[in-house]
Amino acid sequence: MIFVTGDCHGNFERFKPKYFPEQAQMTKRDIVICAGDFGGVWFGDGRDEAALDWLESLPFTLAFVCGNHENYDALERYPVKDWHGGKVHRIRSHVLHLMRGQVFELEGYHFFTMGGAKSHDTEDGILEPGAPDFERKLLMLQRKPRARYRINHISWWAQEMPSEEEYAEARKNLAKVDWAVDYVITHCAPTSIALMENRHNEADPLTDFLQEVKERAHYHYWLFGHYHDNRAIDEKHILLWEQIVQVI
Repeated sequence: MIFVTGDCHGNFERFKPKYFPEQAQMTKRDIVICAGDFGGVWFGDGRDEAALDWLESLPFTLAFVCGNHENYDALERYPVKDWHGGKVHRIRSHVLHLMRGQVFELEGYHFFTMGGAKSHDTEDGILEPGAPDFERKLLMLQRKPRARYRINHISWWAQEMPSEEEYAEARKNLAKVDWAVDYVITHCAPTSIALMENRHNEADPLTDFLQEVKERAHYHYWLFGHYHDNRAIDEKHILLWEQIVQVI
């Protein structure tokens, strides 16, 4: 069995048996995929350990694509392994980061994964901890109602957006399967869908790349998170948040 859910942001309540009773019939061969903003690797130190150990104790394998709210400095410290035809960061034996631009074969179906998204909660700036005026700016923003800011390498990472090498890796792996997969799992959506979801959204290099995938690739379903809602955009594109849906 394979299930997909949306953003967790470090809150894993939905995986408790009372909310996800299907796990009673699952084994480690079964997989739940989080469509970004996993948030389980957030502090990059011992504060993450209890939650990650609990996730490892669950009867299924938990995999995730990365979102814009991930600690990339910490995530990149985990070993890269081959898994079902693609590359993963192995966080625990059964807690896996599905890296960008990969094609995995799961239960006989091909899954293309491309995590990442551009943060839109930075209107008040991205602060640099080493800057001379950091403390002053931080204090001002803390006093501002509903301030939307992030702190570099503490609550925001430039790696939230893919590199040119990751786009190249994605195109190379899609070409290997003739741009034909069964499922696409991303955090944000292609430009044509992203601009529908929120008046504050703007096209960016990642949504434009995903638009290229939407127009070139053959796929059955595309599941994504990021926009904090649960609904079908159309017959092929599914936006997820708290809901856990079975796809296989």
